[in-house]
Amino acid sequence: MTASVRLMNLEAEDIQQSRMELAAACRIAAALGMHEGIANHFSLAVGDDGARFLINPDRVHFLNVRASNLLLLDANDPDTMSQPNAPDPTAWGLHGPIHRHCPHARCVMHLHPVYGTVLASLADSTLQPIDLNTAMFFRRHTTDEGIGGLAFEDEGERCAKLLADRQVKVLVMCNHGVLVLGESVADAFHRMYYFERACETYIKALQTGRPLRVMPDGLANRIARELEDYPDQAEQHFAQLTSLHA
Repeated sequence: MTASVRLMNLEAEDIQQSRMELAAACRIAAALGMHEGIANHFSLAVGDDGARFLINPDRVHFLNVRASNLLLLDANDPDTMSQPNAPDPTAWGLHGPIHRHCPHARCVMHLHPVYGTVLASLADSTLQPIDLNTAMFFRRHTTDEGIGGLAFEDEGERCAKLLADRQVKVLVMCNHGVLVLGESVADAFHRMYYFERACETYIKALQTGRPLRVMPDGLANRIARELEDYPDQAEQHFAQLTSLHA
């Protein structure tokens, strides 16, 4: 069966809810000022193996993303970029390898938000646990220090290797931006939102020039686990944002 036929069969399945959630996430990110022009991408796996995924269309502003104009791609289709409705080359280059190699990465959000990008620009891009939001990411984020240019497929392949560890939920792409994983759109968006808030607190604390009150490892890890286990937080957060912005 060809890739195009596989996608047609999948399109016939009920993935409308997935389309609506991913499109809403794009519009909410723009409403919150977390986007950057037409250069950011959100994707969501819709097949069991993780390789088939939805992604925002090429060079369409997040505010103009709708459920109907999302692209449905197959990460294993070598002809993707030769098709008439091909995705942005960097969207394919980054999200394709991640969905191809990391089936646990159901939702992948890549942004260049202000404070997350500032963190990515520091010589040490580790987010230290100095409050609840920063502790949320203790031992759950890592850095990619191997930037070689725009996010074409060699960049995506390298990032996919760094995301093989299922505990890693955020990749700080040094000199570039951030990439966040989630089990659902709500899970990824909630994590992305709080990572940017955590980065804002951390950067502003560094700007004071005063010593940081860094949590002990045990406390930071406990808080991270407690926040992970907090019931329905991501789902309720995204539902509220959707009612306000989407």
